Amino acid sequence: MATVSATSAKTADRSLTVDEALERILGGVPSLPPHEVALLDALGAVLAEDAVAVHDVPPFTNSAMDGYAVRGEDVATAPARLRVVGDIAAGAYPSELVGPGEAMRIMTGAPMPDGADTVVRVEDTDNGMDVVTIKRATERGLSVRGRGEDLRVGEVVIPRGTVLRPAEIGVLATTGRPRVRVVRRPRVAVLSTGDEVVELDAPIHPGQIRDANRYSLSAAVGAAGCVAWTLGIVGDTPEALRAALRDASSADAVVTSGGVSVGDHDHVKPVVSEMGTMDFWSIAIRPGRPLAFGELRDGPRRVPIFGLPGNPVSSLLTFELFVRPALLRMAGHANVARPRARARLLERVDKPAQLRFFARGIHDASDDTVRTTGPQGSGILRSMSLANCLIDLPPGRERHEPGETVDLILTDQPEAR
Repeated sequence: MATVSATSAKTADRSLTVDEALERILGGVPSLPPHEVALLDALGAVLAEDAVAVHDVPPFTNSAMDGYAVRGEDVATAPARLRVVGDIAAGAYPSELVGPGEAMRIMTGAPMPDGADTVVRVEDTDNGMDVVTIKRATERGLSVRGRGEDLRVGEVVIPRGTVLRPAEIGVLATTGRPRVRVVRRPRVAVLSTGDEVVELDAPIHPGQIRDANRYSLSAAVGAAGCVAWTLGIVGDTPEALRAALRDASSADAVVTSGGVSVGDHDHVKPVVSEMGTMDFWSIAIRPGRPLAFGELRDGPRRVPIFGLPGNPVSSLLTFELFVRPALLRMAGHANVARPRARARLLERVDKPAQLRFFARGIHDASDDTVRTTGPQGSGILRSMSLANCLIDLPPGRERHEPGETVDLILTDQPEAR
């Protein structure tokens, strides 16, 4: 068995900036291959091929209203009395035509009969059965949906790379696609490290804490549209971590929390260096400075691994800033950045001068103001649950005063399509 070198856990020579770290992460994660899924399972996934209309939609000219199919010249003025020569239900096809002075009762979605070019809605008539009185003049062509007005045969109706929302699922359904090719969603192994971490239902002894990180991170994986494979708690030994990472490496990506600092029991960096490569492990950020990124070897596969800090705020915040964009990129998303805004700060915020600081904030879009959620300690997970944004404060200053305009990351809003 390989031994862990004490020097492999040394402090990084230089902390990367946030932008440098994100660029290296996005450049280091693989794109996943496409696969075919049932149409409803494609919601939120990225379309892997152009969707082309195989027929016109609608496939025939039809009525947009319940009413009467008529000739436009017969209803240009009102009142007008027309002889009713039949009726057409949705799903039926008319066998007769509408001549001068005639009308045909028609339901929404039913095919327009020959000779008719206008539909008078039933509310504008006396609803007559044999003879109908048109009470309001109706413009020619009103309430008629033309063949192909939505989709034309051969037209690319949804281009590849589109994130599929409910509307796109509906469009694909109209093209007769029960299955669709999409980029595969990443399957992400999530595990916690540390002898102090216990299961949710376990009694807590002195020095122990419940494992919130595994749950918040698994939920964050799911919220990003990926599949969380929630593993267990790994004890503070290199042997236990090796075994856990061997299992986890069958996933598309691995997310750990804890064990990424430089203490005697922080084994993530040296063990990952044994089992693959470690790219970097320090970022000039608060909270979340000790974040490790590398890859595990699983035969010919290279599996990205994110070693997040153990403090719950640091863990979830660095997932938001670095892991979520990486998973979206793996899943085929072109845009992986949350929307941003600027707002007026309502209170003083102190920060380390040399670090980029992400305060948890509450943004009021009605007056473009922002305030913090309160105490900003890296162990105060409630600061994340109260927040709808991150206040992005650059390095170079120790204090930001009320009234300043600051940059925000809108964490409650999805990435632009």
